[in-house]
Amino acid sequence: MNLKCVIVDDEPLAITILEGYLKKIPYIQILEKFTSALPVFEFLKSNSVDLLFLDVEMPGLSGIEFLKSLPQKPSVILTTANKNYAVEGFDLDVDDYILKPVSFERLLKAINRIVEKKNSEKKPDTKSTGDFIYLKENKKMVKVFLKDILYIESIKDYVKVVTNCKTVITKQQLGYFLNAFDSNEFLQIHRSFVVAVNKIDAFNSSGIEIGDKELPIGRKYKDLVTQNLTTLSKFSDKRSDLE
Repeated sequence: MNLKCVIVDDEPLAITILEGYLKKIPYIQILEKFTSALPVFEFLKSNSVDLLFLDVEMPGLSGIEFLKSLPQKPSVILTTANKNYAVEGFDLDVDDYILKPVSFERLLKAINRIVEKKNSEKKPDTKSTGDFIYLKENKKMVKVFLKDILYIESIKDYVKVVTNCKTVITKQQLGYFLNAFDSNEFLQIHRSFVVAVNKIDAFNSSGIEIGDKELPIGRKYKDLVTQNLTTLSKFSDKRSDLE
């Protein structure tokens, strides 16, 4: 799951520190940074925001006052040097409350908790019977046989499922397919790609070939992909020798 985030803090140094931490997390996208809360109203009207990092004590309009005035709000992590706002923050149903100075470990824990919550709440537009899956595309449910899938590509809030005979684009998160499919049959090789293991024609340390398509292996997935594919290859060799 990719999270689109906004940072609101009247202290430029606090924004710089938080931005540096967030850039280390691959599934975080920083849309904008603000030094006061008032401009955020207009931004939220025209932009889809998943997560708001909000300072509490700001001149003009405090973070608490800002939250109270929002009819609908994204997930919110309050950041402040004053622990006295904790109860009021949670009364407003914020997702977390982090005291400054913010540490990377504490921030990552809060974000991962939000990701888990969003994943559990996600209601996929899919139906599966084991041999095939229905994917919602253009107001209709399209049947896709699992044996035909070559790879799945994440494109922002959508995924592209590429098969032998067609391509289906549906509004979904890549993580859904990883949870729904057999881990021995499908393998994530990049933050944006999941491939069908039995469709892989060749691979090296940087990429995988499926037909005439070459897909990249992400740096953080390199060791896991190599280990999985090498294990499968060894198993195949032993089985051949036994036969």
